[in-house]
Amino acid sequence: MEKNKQNIIRKIIWLRLAQVLVNQRYKNGDFLVPIHLAMGHESIAVAVDAAMHEQDSLFLTHRNIHYNLAKMGTLKEELDEYYLRGSGLANGRLGSMNLSNPDKNIYYSSSILGNNLPVGCGYALANKMKNKNGVVFITTGDGAIEEGSFYESLLFLKSNNLPSVVLVENNEWSLATRIKERRANIDFSQLAGALDIEYLLLQGNDPFEYQEKINLVRSKALDNNSPILIEVKLTTLGYWFMESEGYPDGKFINYHGGPAPEVDEKEYPQLVSSNEDPLFLLNKYLSVDELTDISNEMSVQLKEDIS
Repeated sequence: MEKNKQNIIRKIIWLRLAQVLVNQRYKNGDFLVPIHLAMGHESIAVAVDAAMHEQDSLFLTHRNIHYNLAKMGTLKEELDEYYLRGSGLANGRLGSMNLSNPDKNIYYSSSILGNNLPVGCGYALANKMKNKNGVVFITTGDGAIEEGSFYESLLFLKSNNLPSVVLVENNEWSLATRIKERRANIDFSQLAGALDIEYLLLQGNDPFEYQEKINLVRSKALDNNSPILIEVKLTTLGYWFMESEGYPDGKFINYHGGPAPEVDEKEYPQLVSSNEDPLFLLNKYLSVDELTDISNEMSVQLKEDIS
């Protein structure tokens, strides 16, 4: 296997283990700030990081841990930020939901639903006015597409011919409620088509397929001076069953924020055997023994990083 592919596999495993470590400390009550983990989102974050060029920029949501960690490659400074320490990534001033990192081209993250979309639009327009090259990447979630800022931002990006990629992480949940339980279906391809915007669906958690397709999308956005809408279907891991009247076995609750109670550090670094998990898909490329060896190595590195 070529070195680049090995590095991507290693980063996906490292990213999961870093989040498991954060979750364990979260369960212990270590943090004073709310954190939204992104276990199950690793492949898309690593693929976006690999596809971005030096002149590109990234605008994130309240769930930003996977993109920030993928860009940093270390846990120490981000963990210190969650502790609100001066040694943190933003000197303890931003915490989690607003964490940005301009040195790594992450210029803005917002705790307000849909807020990063218009901010990314403004940055893209400024790039055009200053004749700067590069593509603006803006992430959002399936819940934020109900905000007016989502539609307005797509319209603005298209109307002003701004090279950009709007990426919707669709886990089909909003807080603890399934999307289909609370609103009508929104067809992303039809929405994009109504604005004459190209649409791409990503699913399956294959980081190499994701990277290849995002590379193509980035080139198209730049060549055509146009936004492109990407929907990536994924599963946010860390669910639990809540005791509830009418549900004798407990009500299934998808993870949204806070510590994931059923995720235990002692269960790692073995891989989760589910096709909804990006780590499980890595079995296509390396043997279980090889992946386990990498996991053990990553675990040691993480503990040394934060010691």
